[in-house]
Amino acid sequence: QVQLVESGGGLVQAGGSLRLSCAASVSIFSFLTMGWYRQAPGKQRERVAAITTGGTSGTTNYLDSVKGRFTISRNNAQNTVYLQMNSLKPEDTAVYYCNADRGPFGNSWGQGTQVTVSS
Repeated sequence: QVQLVESGGGLVQAGGSLRLSCAASVSIFSFLTMGWYRQAPGKQRERVAAITTGGTSGTTNYLDSVKGRFTISRNNAQNTVYLQMNSLKPEDTAVYYCNADRGPFGNSWGQGTQVTVSS
């Protein structure tokens, strides 16, 4: 069973930065992509960023509202994916979830980590 463990959330003022980490219990090469999703109260879960696991650096994709502020990256040797979040805004406040797309085997999710941005 795949386990994803997130860390790095917290409370930060607007304009500040946080870095989220997601450690997988298996090699991330077993996934098609890994990504970060978020869900704010009363809203649907949305994908913030994703990265493919093949290749040297992978192909990335971002939600329009975070482009230029957030960066997703991975460390294959440590089976870890990161989300560097800069210039945070109050509207970024949400629970952030790590996701692993396992293709025909479905998706795995982390437990979530709270990010709160104060104005």
